[in-house]
Amino acid sequence: MSHVMATPRDRLILPFMSGFYDGFAKPIGWLVFRVIIGGLLVIEGWSKIMDPLAQTAFVESIGFHPGWFFSPLLAGIQVIGGGLMVIGLWTRPAALASTLMLLVTIWYHITHPYGDAFLTQEGIEFLKANTQYLTAQGQRQLLTDGGMAFLHLVQDKAVTNQIFWTVGAALIAAFGAGRLSVDGAMIGKEF
Repeated sequence: MSHVMATPRDRLILPFMSGFYDGFAKPIGWLVFRVIIGGLLVIEGWSKIMDPLAQTAFVESIGFHPGWFFSPLLAGIQVIGGGLMVIGLWTRPAALASTLMLLVTIWYHITHPYGDAFLTQEGIEFLKANTQYLTAQGQRQLLTDGGMAFLHLVQDKAVTNQIFWTVGAALIAAFGAGRLSVDGAMIGKEF
């Protein structure tokens, strides 16, 4: 029970490392984490911001009406919200908006799986007749089941990636930008 009342330094196996952890490792680690999560959102959203109405039919197909509003909103959350997370400005609201958007993507990937066939029957027949287009491993993976196992792996990766992004954005929303941020350095306060 005494460990509950101990200071953070006292809980360390190597207490002399506390200055390194608090002064360097934690702020740099949090900065890197924030840049990765926000940066990936910017990269993923860049094509959407270049054509903000391109997702109109898609967002309406999953129940977000009007699409002309939600398509640019999706693009803005990804690019602007991700950029704000990267620089650490208004980080909590940007991360919270991203978390909500990413929860929708998890729901979408779980409720709209990729399917059971990567290849049509005609595609399978073509590749069986022209095996030079596939490696031996590709032949084993695609020609035995039409790519069903491959698609299930892709589906699992999509859900896993969305969960990683969502949890990352939620952690940033909960803990803020940290010391190495525009909020922390220039404004001196976090949102």
